[in-house]
Amino acid sequence: MRAFASACVALTAWGNCVVAFGADAYVLQPGDMLTVSVWKEPELTTDLLVRPDGGITMPLAGEIDAAGHSVEEVKTVIDQRLAHYLSKPVVTVIVKQTLGNQIFVIGKVTHPGPYPLNRPVDVLQALSLAGGVTPFASVNDILILRRDGPRQITMKFRYSDVEHGRNLPQNILLQSGDTVVVP
Repeated sequence: MRAFASACVALTAWGNCVVAFGADAYVLQPGDMLTVSVWKEPELTTDLLVRPDGGITMPLAGEIDAAGHSVEEVKTVIDQRLAHYLSKPVVTVIVKQTLGNQIFVIGKVTHPGPYPLNRPVDVLQALSLAGGVTPFASVNDILILRRDGPRQITMKFRYSDVEHGRNLPQNILLQSGDTVVVP
């Protein structure tokens, strides 16, 4: 976290960095693949996988905590670390694959499984991605499971309410790791 301190606008009560890059910046997750390049330094151009522990390792820059941070934050850290070895490094970080941000739809849907979360997706959209519910699904007993640190949160979703324009706030935006359970 110390490496990100200069990019931080403020620290939250939980020690999370609040940056000025915007709330909609893509947040890296384990499993994402990055391409990092340094202008006029082809030997420093490399593909990096965000490991399960959230870190990446780059020549000269060393170990960097990437998961939970934006691409711009990771770029800033690499810039700062390479500045010890190079004069004014120009670093580019590109997300090559977003395999870490996934949601899961399980149960009585046509195509259960993991789905990439590379844009905002709400519960109805997730059900649509999974091909819709099957005729035997209990559409008014759908659950959304979300991890919040060590605890798990359960949220109810009544399909027929949303279908008829009622109780629309339950059609929440899903977060990486959420599981939609259709009994």
